Amino acid sequence: MDLPDAIEHFLSKPGAEETTPFGPDVLVYKVAGKMFALAVPEDFPSRINLKCDPERAFLLRDEYAAILPGYHMNKRHWNTVVLDGSLPSSLVRELIDHSYDLVVAGLPKAQRAKLNG
Repeated sequence: MDLPDAIEHFLSKPGAEETTPFGPDVLVYKVAGKMFALAVPEDFPSRINLKCDPERAFLLRDEYAAILPGYHMNKRHWNTVVLDGSLPSSLVRELIDHSYDLVVAGLPKAQRAKLNG
């Protein structure tokens, strides 16, 4: 998966929006005002930061060289995923979904219901 595919998947999530609170060089993807992904388009290879369950985050880092502790993030709850082609696209999509789902699960019930239609 490359960065444009990842961005397309970010924006396919209900209520997802692209913002640039840290300036034009950093793309932040939010749902209900809460960040679930971050990307720096200038990086090569491209990297994305995704929220992750802490136990799973450590397991993923042990298993895949392209999954690192979250750069400039809480390293317990965030991973940096290097989009260098070494990870299956299905895994990257699943990690994006997991990040989004973690953030949505932490929203108030009314906001979750609004997202689910």
